[in-house]
Amino acid sequence: MNYKDIKLTQYSHGAGCGCKISPGVLSTILNKSGNKQTFPNLLVGNDSNDDAAVFDLGTGEAIVSTTDFFMPIVDDPQDFGGIASVNALSDIYAMGATPMMAIAILGWPVDKLAPEVAGEVLNGARKACAEAGIPLAGGHSIDCPEPIFGLAVTGRVPVDKVKRNTGAKPGDKLYLTKPLGVGIIATSQKRGISKPEHLEVARKSMLTLNKIGAELSGLACVHALTDVTGFGLMGHLSEVCEYSEVSASVRPKDVPVMPFLEEYLTQKCIPGGTHRNLASYGDGLNGFSEEELFVLADPQTSGGLLAVVDPASAEEFERFMKEHDIPVTSFGEITTRGSHLVQKASS
Repeated sequence: MNYKDIKLTQYSHGAGCGCKISPGVLSTILNKSGNKQTFPNLLVGNDSNDDAAVFDLGTGEAIVSTTDFFMPIVDDPQDFGGIASVNALSDIYAMGATPMMAIAILGWPVDKLAPEVAGEVLNGARKACAEAGIPLAGGHSIDCPEPIFGLAVTGRVPVDKVKRNTGAKPGDKLYLTKPLGVGIIATSQKRGISKPEHLEVARKSMLTLNKIGAELSGLACVHALTDVTGFGLMGHLSEVCEYSEVSASVRPKDVPVMPFLEEYLTQKCIPGGTHRNLASYGDGLNGFSEEELFVLADPQTSGGLLAVVDPASAEEFERFMKEHDIPVTSFGEITTRGSHLVQKASS
């Protein structure tokens, strides 16, 4: 079978993390004001919309658990499986944890796509898990109108090394480990106007594991850590600010972005997820132009890690990241809580 002839993205109404339910609707679904059960060993639940759940084993170590799945963001079946897996693993790394094993989640339109194609998706997942040093230990599948794939991942971390999306302090510097733009390039692909070399840049970014997160668990200067996915940079930064009771000042020109985005922005390649994101949290943003917002709220699939770092250790952090082949530059700072969660920095 010639898998190159298959266009997986044509079998789904959304793409990657752009399929995520908007932050506003998700808040209604979770209904956090309802009755809560208390489990003393549950260190991290969904109170702060963090990346994974963390359960204290009482031995000084904690188990970290997460799941993530979505519809195709690329046409190649192996790449789809690999990207979905790297994206799910990112939640473990974002907690400062090391993955242990994964379980596959597969929904497949068996009347439209051959089972051999699903097998290639699983092969891509196995490759990603092998790179992470863990087994793909099993899974569950259903007959589904659209192709869906992802993982449930289990990891572990010392209790005193857990990283959360809370804990940001005024003066802290902001860093991002991957450039923005995946949602925009994915939209251009669905419209048939993307350039192959641009798709390749996005593909490589999405297939890059956020392994550095496990290393960052040992750095006390990292006050908060989260990965940037479907809610876009502004959505995940807004969560950090909200649950840390602070605000942020951002310099859009310093935010890392894929260099070719302007070409697709002029052609209005704006994902539907971007508009849903801005409808949910746009009132908390101030001073940004429309074009800046289209990039900053762009839903990322397998995006980078957003790190909030003590300014006194900024040079040490940047040196550490460079030593791991991830050069970073600060794009903003945490400020005291203001009238908006995220403000454009004055020039």
